[in-house]
Amino acid sequence: MESVLVVPGRKIFRLHGAAEDATAYLVVDREAGGILVNTPPFSEALARRIAAVASPRYVFLPSHFGARDVDAWRARYGAQTLAFEAETPAIAGHVDIPLHRKSRLTRTIDFLLMSGRTRGSGALRLRNKPGVVFFGPILSPGESGWPTLIPRPDDDSYENRLLGVLGLQDVKYEYAFTDVFQPGHTRYGPGADVAIQAELTRALEL
Repeated sequence: MESVLVVPGRKIFRLHGAAEDATAYLVVDREAGGILVNTPPFSEALARRIAAVASPRYVFLPSHFGARDVDAWRARYGAQTLAFEAETPAIAGHVDIPLHRKSRLTRTIDFLLMSGRTRGSGALRLRNKPGVVFFGPILSPGESGWPTLIPRPDDDSYENRLLGVLGLQDVKYEYAFTDVFQPGHTRYGPGADVAIQAELTRALEL
């Protein structure tokens, strides 16, 4: 585990895992408690290290790409799993709370449906300043290291991906994390919203 962000009321850790797996994160929030974003392959050793920081009360799955051993993690902590309803059929594991467009976890934590990478891919947003967004597979680091829109051959709908990122123009946040975290290359903030908007503008012009 590696601490990547500490701000008032919140800590974020990156969980080390195999390179072929989506990066998983642990959010420790003053109101919500522990939140796992993605689930790595289960190991009791990692589970103990996570619990030493904060036992997750919730597991958010941005897409099925980051869902590994979901039921094992859910059972280990007695956590509730969350994913957008359209994504649940693709997730190998139980989803306790199917999310919708206006779903909230707390007064300062909500979710953004951004389908297209998969049928029900979505983001987790921590609204209280400095804002943080977990984009899952929706965006990925580009040449600059900032997250951007990269077409994939297995996109569910690239057109929907375009529509989703257009909606980010009015979303304010300082930090952004994705399924891909490359130490020494990935940039995540501060100033993420302005930098990512510039990246998206360039991508849409190509």
